Amino acid sequence: MRKIFRGAAAFATAVAAVVALGGAAQAKPADETPWYGCPAGAVCIYGQGVAPWDDPHPTNAYYSYGAHNLSNQLGDHWVLNNQYGGASASLCNGYGGTNCTETIPQDQGVYRDLTPVNSITLNRP
Repeated sequence: MRKIFRGAAAFATAVAAVVALGGAAQAKPADETPWYGCPAGAVCIYGQGVAPWDDPHPTNAYYSYGAHNLSNQLGDHWVLNNQYGGASASLCNGYGGTNCTETIPQDQGVYRDLTPVNSITLNRP
């Protein structure tokens, strides 16, 4: 039990440190390779509280431009934008890509509470 508590405490400390630094994942090199399991050309969402570098298996991957409605994405998640050609992604509080509140540039990631987020858009450059 002590091992589990130590592991949870270490994870919480690491997450707090990353969030304190602005909540952005370190940018990856600009090329067309997978990034922590997120395929080239995709925007990926990881499980609640999962660090991509510890468990590089996204739960959702989106490839096509436009809006994608989310479901059952509650709490804090990493969202990585591994698109290329300057494409961005936006987190939107409304369905169908409406009321977008944050844009994630290419090769960037954010750790955000997705509870109020109902859709994500992949934006052409």
